[in-house]
Amino acid sequence: MVLYRGKYELDGLAAISPEMEKDRDLAYDICQSLRDELPCEMCGRCCHQPNIIVRPEEVDRVATAAGVDLYTFMTQYVYQTGDGRILFNKPKDGACRFLGKDNRCTIWKDRPQICDDFPYMVSMLMSRVYLALTNPEADIMKLIDYMDDTWPCTRDIKARIAGLVEEGRNKRNSC
Repeated sequence: MVLYRGKYELDGLAAISPEMEKDRDLAYDICQSLRDELPCEMCGRCCHQPNIIVRPEEVDRVATAAGVDLYTFMTQYVYQTGDGRILFNKPKDGACRFLGKDNRCTIWKDRPQICDDFPYMVSMLMSRVYLALTNPEADIMKLIDYMDDTWPCTRDIKARIAGLVEEGRNKRNSC
């Protein structure tokens, strides 16, 4: 497994070739441009995802933002999986415990990186953008079929992604 940019796991690879790194960077830039252009609309849907990960280096900051000591945070707010990931415990309604009734995050400024990245900067979308960039036969719209059209951010992504991928292909081919 290779770690791209220090946090995106690329399973099944022992290394990234310079060409693949360049193409991954282009996919990353496309996803970053979506993130920059489309601010969170506070719909709260991503806060219902099953696996909200807290990276080890974020634990202290998130616990402080939650207003609890580290022991309480680690024993009551999160749990550790067999592979070492740290995930939020969720109430019975399935929402993140830090989602307020107004769909606003109560720890917004100190939320985990995955919350800031979702859905634009996650491996799943970036990998599909990468595939569309590197394979002229690939249809980005089919590759992102998994995305729920009822989410505001997903509708925005689907409205813009084909044009961004085409621009990326042109940029890639002109180098």
